[in-house]
Amino acid sequence: MSELASPGVWFVGAGPGDKELITLKGYRLLQQADIVIYAGSLINTELLEWCPQAQCHDSASLALEAIIGLMEDGVRNGKCVVRLQTGDLSLYGSVREQGEMLSARGISWQVVPGVSAFLGAAADLGVEYTVPEVSQSLIITRLEGRTPVPEKEQLESFAAHQTSMAIFLSVQRINRVAERLTEGGYPPETPVAVVYKATWPERLVVRGTLADISEKVRAAGIRKTALILVGAFLGEEYHYSKLYDAGFSHEYRQA
Repeated sequence: MSELASPGVWFVGAGPGDKELITLKGYRLLQQADIVIYAGSLINTELLEWCPQAQCHDSASLALEAIIGLMEDGVRNGKCVVRLQTGDLSLYGSVREQGEMLSARGISWQVVPGVSAFLGAAADLGVEYTVPEVSQSLIITRLEGRTPVPEKEQLESFAAHQTSMAIFLSVQRINRVAERLTEGGYPPETPVAVVYKATWPERLVVRGTLADISEKVRAAGIRKTALILVGAFLGEEYHYSKLYDAGFSHEYRQA
């Protein structure tokens, strides 16, 4: 095994649920970690089997200052500290806030990316967000809650584009999500898929349209840990890419 871990804090994306969807670098860090601080039930705790020598702390009931305190104590004692967070830390991961607090204390830290739930959900469904002549863009967003959303990033504004969307942290208010997307421009018949616990063994997929998805999700009892996918990319219309056409491929190689 090549040298990797050193005293300091490593923020590691744990992936969406399937324990084998952590990166090889993340796996190696877990094997070498002295202290692991993991994000409660959002993390597949089977990942902790790869670090039996580490002190493991569930951060679900810890305030931010307590989490930073655990990190600081570990680093000051020459330990390798892994902060294990769900999915990928670049999306709703609070890594900037934690990182700034560590930097203010003179503690070095690094980030190891992970597989986000929006990627895991697409894999579960066997779909791609960028379908030729249907959608070539993906909007990743959320409904406002305790964390506000900038005025220019309201769902109605994004809906005007009618492109592919992945909406995090909003399934508990899916009725309002559907209403606002329809008000913004998506037709009521726009396909929707709600993926509960993407890539976990207990994952559940509910399909519908903006007109009926709220009722279906309520009937399924889904209230958290689910991603809302919206857009024509979920429908039957499909235009295949020309990338593998013989003529196009030849022209592409010559470009």
